[in-house]
Amino acid sequence: MGETPHIPQHLGDGLILRRSTAADAEALAAFNARIHGDHETGEPADGVAGWTRELLRGNHPTFCTDDFTIVEDTRTGQVVSSLNLISQVWSYGGIEFGVGRPELVGTDPGYRRRGLVRRQMDLVHAWSAERGHLLQGITGIPWYYRQFGYEMALDLGGGRYGYGPQVPRLKEGETEPFRLRPAGEADLPFIAQLYDQGRKRYRVSCVRDAAMWRRELYASPESDARRELAIIETPDGQPAGLLAYPAILWHRTIPATLYELSQGVSWLAATPSVIRYLWAIGQAYGSRQRQEVEAFGMSLGLEHPAYDAARRYLVRTRAPYAWYLRVPNLAGFVRHVAPAIELNLASSPADGHSGELKLTFYRSGLRLVLDKGRLVRVEDWESPFDEESDAGFPGLTFLQLLFGYRSLEELRYAFADCWADDRAHVLLAGLFPKQVSLVWPVA
Repeated sequence: MGETPHIPQHLGDGLILRRSTAADAEALAAFNARIHGDHETGEPADGVAGWTRELLRGNHPTFCTDDFTIVEDTRTGQVVSSLNLISQVWSYGGIEFGVGRPELVGTDPGYRRRGLVRRQMDLVHAWSAERGHLLQGITGIPWYYRQFGYEMALDLGGGRYGYGPQVPRLKEGETEPFRLRPAGEADLPFIAQLYDQGRKRYRVSCVRDAAMWRRELYASPESDARRELAIIETPDGQPAGLLAYPAILWHRTIPATLYELSQGVSWLAATPSVIRYLWAIGQAYGSRQRQEVEAFGMSLGLEHPAYDAARRYLVRTRAPYAWYLRVPNLAGFVRHVAPAIELNLASSPADGHSGELKLTFYRSGLRLVLDKGRLVRVEDWESPFDEESDAGFPGLTFLQLLFGYRSLEELRYAFADCWADDRAHVLLAGLFPKQVSLVWPVA
């Protein structure tokens, strides 16, 4: 672990890098609204401003009022660059680990290309290490965060969508088989149970405790990060499922961002009611926002039971974007999640295998030792690419395999310098099979 940079730091030209305080809330909200607003129309990002204020209120379960970095021009007193770090816990195959999420990264155009974001990223990476995080994850613009040691290695978003003509209609005289209502405090245990049930589908997911669910329920309506929570009920009032959706239209669309049903409840039976509810909510939002709602959707990643159940209603597929991930100690992370990796191997032709596997990343490498299917040693391997290697992965591309984002075959197709000998191919495919993930991060 490197030493945390001392702050405040004087950066020259009257600029100072410091931590935020609660007193920065309005100035930072105004800065983020401007920087993250619509650059063509000049319309500010009011939802981002609301999110900023909420983070600085001091009642967030994992975020403190000094978790923003701020670069201030002392000559004017203006915020000219900022970002933050939101702590959370994710899970890999059921094994939990700490994650730091940098967010709300922005610099005034007049101060760009001075390395201000790099100075702040170095700082929050050090904070993240101090907190014991094994990984950092960020959502952001194409390519940019590769400069700071990140690789796109996890699906972000994606889903299936439909339009007005695809909204299923009740037949004349037919009553709604499921109804939805806003969630309340008493629903939180049910919400948590359903969410954890759904997380089992995914290689990587975000872990949420009671405090986080309470925050979701009472999040500021002004915040872009807010999601509305609704309980799906049978006609006699029995809870049957959970739905989450944004508090505003997204580009004239109303998507579900979380949809789960209790075991024994049919996706085929419940999903038409959910779509009708979403469409009605979208109409209300459209009236309030003076926009016409054009589509409904299920923004639930690459795979979800609702997609098959609503195949005829969800006529358009939207491909996912990607999370940027940074793993500062790769060997340590692999050791931490080794039990999940061993379970993968146990379901493959290499079950019970003993031997070593040497991976080169061309300037570094990783050595894995298996004993009867157990990962007994994972260590950095300093040997460069040579005849001793069993497989090669350029740059940070191994992260795509590790997190189930791409299969070994897909990586070998996309990168000519990604390779594996026959034995390594079987082992790597067994240890790291492709598997979908869905991360609804703490915001």
